[in-house]
Formats: sequence, structure tokens, C-alpha cells
Amino acid sequence: MLRSLYSGISGLRSHQTMLDVTGNNIANVNTTGFKASSVQFQDSLSQLVKNSTLPQSGSGGSNPAQVGLGVQVAGISTNFAQGASQSTGVPTDLMIAGDGFFVVRSGAETRYTRNGGFTFDANARLVSADGALVQGWTAQNGVIQPGQGVGDIRLPVDATLPATPTTGATVTGNLPAETAVGDQLVRDVRVYDAEGGSTMLALTFTRTAGGWDVADGAGGTASLAFTDGKLTGGGTLVSGGVTVDLTTVTGFADVNTVAFDTQNGEPAGTLLSYALSDDGSLIGTFSNGETQVLARVALATFTNPGGLEKTGSSQYVPSVNSGQPTLGTAGADGMGKIVSGALEMSNVDLSQEFTNLIVAQRGFQANARIITTSDEVLQELTNLKR
Repeated sequence: MLRSLYSGISGLRSHQTMLDVTGNNIANVNTTGFKASSVQFQDSLSQLVKNSTLPQSGSGGSNPAQVGLGVQVAGISTNFAQGASQSTGVPTDLMIAGDGFFVVRSGAETRYTRNGGFTFDANARLVSADGALVQGWTAQNGVIQPGQGVGDIRLPVDATLPATPTTGATVTGNLPAETAVGDQLVRDVRVYDAEGGSTMLALTFTRTAGGWDVADGAGGTASLAFTDGKLTGGGTLVSGGVTVDLTTVTGFADVNTVAFDTQNGEPAGTLLSYALSDDGSLIGTFSNGETQVLARVALATFTNPGGLEKTGSSQYVPSVNSGQPTLGTAGADGMGKIVSGALEMSNVDLSQEFTNLIVAQRGFQANARIITTSDEVLQELTNLKR
């Protein structure tokens, strides 16, 4: 049989593969996190018709003569270029801006994906659209412990933030110098004990001939002295375990702004809402106004992402040529940042894919013509004897 017949067959097969890959790219043009693939061709073995010869004193050397035996698919590579951002406004929709993959667990198998379309299930676990569990680190008292293994991310809807007892408070502002001796000003602030119970801490400022006396009504006193409106004596009062800082109080005339500025206690709080930051931290906001890190989404990178194997659902598993995953936090160690409320669109370029479609179609037609031409030659050969 003619070698060209089999070369044409190999061309049909290879260009059919190119059509399959191109068709799959076009089909996934709107698939979140999808990465387009491309086919690479290489020639098959070549048959040696004539060996090369060495140059001689009276004649020159000759090159080898070879006839190729067709084409084959050398490989199908995946393009991991960044896809465009699509804003959704959903806080659990996450996009990686840069390198890295989300880590998800399906049963006992760990997979990796760029599709960040996540949500919380009935058990308050962060899951992908196909139910795979998103992996990360759970915080202990608002801190991610170093060296902690990854696990399922769960939103602790019943979380309670413990109360913080008040140990210090600050008074700022101005005590009016023109106040008559004996006149009083009362300022108060709400303070908290270790159980979160609240009481009012009230300070009474009494004008004296030398400045102001401060009393809390429970035995705590302090005397403030001023020179040219600036505090020169006193400045601290201890009331029931709470240290009141008065060092910034001034004593100028015609200004009455003295007041409690801060106190460092908080009542117990329950979880009200959550948000995701650009390092993948799940941050909870509590009813007492405090915020705390609840968990952090893990990212993974590979030495050779092109070596990953696709498993469907826009997910990948490592292969022997991808290298083992390196886990880390978004924004660190060469990993991209996480954008909340957005998804990464497919990186399929339709103009390029339709061009590839034409190239594959014409290549298929040309190789089909090789087969029909070879068939006509064989027919002429068989017609020699009639």
C-alpha cells in the first residue's frame, strides 16, 4: 500500500483531535474558571530510503533521503492565563487574582480548582457548586495557629465572643477655668465586668481653689492642678479596678468639653455577619461591635500547573509531572490575592478558537484529499491489467 494513504489517515486522526479540543473550548466559553487547551502536532517516524555518505577525495557526500510516515499529536497543553473578572456581589463567590488554586475535598480525594463559586450548606460548611468541601484553617480565639493542618471551613453561626472586663478608661477634653469654686461637673461611662455585666462609672469634678478634685463616689479620688491651662499635678484615678487616665485633660477658660473618650471593656457578643478579606480570611462581626478571624481559605501552587490532570467540574488532581502542591495563604509566597464577590471567567478566546476551527477543518479536508488521491493512484494501478 502507499505510504501517503496512511499519512493521510494519521492527518485525519490528528486534526479530528484538534477539532475535539477546539469544540470543547468553545463549549466552555462561559464555564467559571475554565482554562482553554491547545493541540501540538509532531511528525511521526520517517522511513530511511537512502543513507547519507561521507565526502570522498573525488566526490562529495550525500544527505540521507527519508520519507515521513505521517503526523501525530505530541500533546494537549492547558493555558493557565488569568481569566477576566465577573462581579457577582455574592460574598462567598471568590476569585484568585494571580497564581494558585482553591483546595477542595470530595470524599477522601483532594482536588484543586480555579472555580470559586462557593456557598454554605445546611451544616454551615463552605462548599463548591458540586458539593466539594472547601479546605482551609480554622482560627482558635481569632488566631490561625502556625503549622495547623487544613480542614473543612465552617461558619460558626452559634459563636459567642467572650466579654472583656474594663481595666482602663480615658478622659479627655477641657475643664472650664472660670467655673466657681464648689461647682461640680459629672461625667459617666458604661464599664463591664468579666461576665459582661455593665455598670456606670461616674466621675464628679469639683472646682477647688487650686484646680479640680475628682471622685468616683466609692473612695477613688484624684486632684488635678493646672498652670496656664496645662495639667501639672495628678492625672490618674483608680476606681474599682479601672484605671482612669486623665493626663490629657486641660484647664483653659470658656471651654467645657471634658468627657470619657474610651474604655477597653466589651460585653459578650454573638455572630451577626461575616466577610472575606483578600488574604482569604473569614472575618465575623459580632453584636458587641468586635470583629474576629474565624477561618482562612487555603490556596495551593504547583511547580508545573500544566501537568495537572482534569477531573471534571473545573477541578484538577496532581500528576507525576505537576509536582506536589504547596499550601499557603493568599497574597504570600507567590500566591495571588482573593477577591470576594467576583468569579474568574473562562479564558477561552473565541476569535482564536474559531480560527483554530477553520485551520482544523481545512487540515482535515486536505488529509482527506490525500486519501482520495492515493485511492485514485491505486485504482489506476489495478486497471493496468484488464
